[in-house]
Amino acid sequence: MGEQEVTFLPYDKAKEIVANVIEEEHIHEPGRRILTVYDHEERELCWFDAEEVLAELDPNLKGDDLKIAAVEYILRRIPDWVVQD
Repeated sequence: MGEQEVTFLPYDKAKEIVANVIEEEHIHEPGRRILTVYDHEERELCWFDAEEVLAELDPNLKGDDLKIAAVEYILRRIPDWVVQD
């Protein structure tokens, strides 16, 4: 079976619906960090593996610059299925 291609929300739409991105421990894998994406009603939309996201970013970024870059990366990769019923 082939994998279904994931399509992403437009950046502006993602910015409208995403209220917060929180780093948390994966519930089933202790020691694994995830970045959970929440909407304005505090509902979980999706999550990203923190290590995978950080590997895509500039390794020289630190502190707030790193957090901002991680959120920007995620906003460009919110799957469209988060708004589908």
